Amino acid sequence: MAEKIFMKGCEAVAETAVRAGCRFFAGYPITPQNDVPEYFARRMPQVNGVFIQGESEVASANMAYGAAAAGVRSMTSSSSCGISLKSEAISWMAGANLPVVIANFQRGGPGIGTIQPAQQDYNQATKASGNGGFRMLVLSPSTLQEAVDMTWEAFELADKYSKPVLLLMDGFTGTMMEPVTLPDPLSEEEVAAIRATKTWAARGKHGGPQHKVMCGPGLDTRISQAQMNQRDAELYESWKTTEVEYEDYLTEDAEIILTAYGISGRIAKSAVNILRGEGIKAGLIRPKKVYPFPAQAYEKLPLERLRGIVCAEMSIPAQFAEDVRNVVHGRTKIVTALSSGGDILDRSTILDAARGLMK
Repeated sequence: MAEKIFMKGCEAVAETAVRAGCRFFAGYPITPQNDVPEYFARRMPQVNGVFIQGESEVASANMAYGAAAAGVRSMTSSSSCGISLKSEAISWMAGANLPVVIANFQRGGPGIGTIQPAQQDYNQATKASGNGGFRMLVLSPSTLQEAVDMTWEAFELADKYSKPVLLLMDGFTGTMMEPVTLPDPLSEEEVAAIRATKTWAARGKHGGPQHKVMCGPGLDTRISQAQMNQRDAELYESWKTTEVEYEDYLTEDAEIILTAYGISGRIAKSAVNILRGEGIKAGLIRPKKVYPFPAQAYEKLPLERLRGIVCAEMSIPAQFAEDVRNVVHGRTKIVTALSSGGDILDRSTILDAARGLMK
């Protein structure tokens, strides 16, 4: 049985990335994710990888773009306003079909905001990570073990679809410590084999065709921009079938549904157990991937019989709740349980909202 290790969230993500074959990381300091670049700075030389502290978030994201274009499993991370600065490069990654893993440890906002945890980047992550209307798979863990598992999965998904993938975390899960079971590391032979499959990568002609960093894998320069957009739209639509992932907890007989993602989903799950102890039949829907949004999880509920849904998130105004409303279409009452500006969502806020629905 694999040994459990007590680790901080940022460090668990970074170590898992190394074990998944990440051999290039570029980043820039910003609280609360500074432990990520610090860990990579120590760890990358041990696996013949490259760590660069860029002169800015903009530079760091473009460095990750360049390394991915050369076929290397690459990663960058930041927090909220830092991710905004990376948005142009992320859009270029999507346009060039380059597999890069990006981690956002959210902090309060807008603007410089606070350095404390928040969930105020939901709309940015799921709808507008950059110009051009592209989409990314967005994974959002509620525990550090999920953060480990999803980091590994993010690299697999990025290579599978040749697209950037986003880990949407927060300052709470980044800085807290929990025991985790880490995956076995890929061997150097396995890492090299993964890179060798990327025949599109820009690693010199070697007597073959010229590879352009602008293009990425499989991009046919003979087709129009509109045709490329249509191709991507079909890919995003397919994700609604192949990549939806959520937790469904005690919803079979529920009269109230709590719904949340990330750390708020973890808090909401504990609220479900308390409400059940009070005789209130509560259940939970927690998206593990917030894009694609798990619409079917809500559509299959007996909405006409529910007393209502409580949407919990660390964002004011609410963002995640809007996607829930768009699926429910007014068929049951929806209330929110919110915090913001670096205040951790208190479980009592969720409990009060649920008890209010019962009244």
